[in-house]
Amino acid sequence: MTFLTLAGSRHQGSGIGALEVLDPRPPVPDPDTIQIRTAEPHEAAAISELIEEHVAEGYLLPRELGEILVHAHRFVVAVHDDEVLACAELAPLSHAVAEVRSLVVARHARGAGLGQRIVDELVDRATAAGFEKLCAFTHSPAYFVHLGFSIVPHAWIPEKIVTDCYGCSQFRRCAQYAVIRPLEYTRHDYVPLAALHG
Repeated sequence: MTFLTLAGSRHQGSGIGALEVLDPRPPVPDPDTIQIRTAEPHEAAAISELIEEHVAEGYLLPRELGEILVHAHRFVVAVHDDEVLACAELAPLSHAVAEVRSLVVARHARGAGLGQRIVDELVDRATAAGFEKLCAFTHSPAYFVHLGFSIVPHAWIPEKIVTDCYGCSQFRRCAQYAVIRPLEYTRHDYVPLAALHG
């Protein structure tokens, strides 16, 4: 909602001056002041709150706080002044495939490129960890296509179907698109997969 206030006229009399529009939303932080890093366990509650705020939009599946806490080390967050503005999880589905999961940006922080910065970071981490492919299931496939992903049939990612889809209430009537991006890595950048599992 946008609020309007009346700015008084500088001239004498009872005339009304110009309308001044006040936007109640906080300004988008300067991208240079936003840190992209691994989430800390104490930030699990903030991540959970951020996800829950956007579940109602119909684009995210709910996540349990306990699950987020256990897997906090797999989340990448965008932080400004100790506030979590955006997050996403790098979730391993197999030794070859990882998933971008629970990608969300706070409403007042949208437009600062945080989603792309987090996805880029996840691509780098998945590549370094030796995954061959990075996938996502999304209602906004065009966004991921812009980031180098391709739309594919769900059946092309059987690891996701076995890991999550069979137990999902939306199975067989899922409205999400499957997208995938091949990864390339060099041996000297390799990070043990055990760092992401658990």
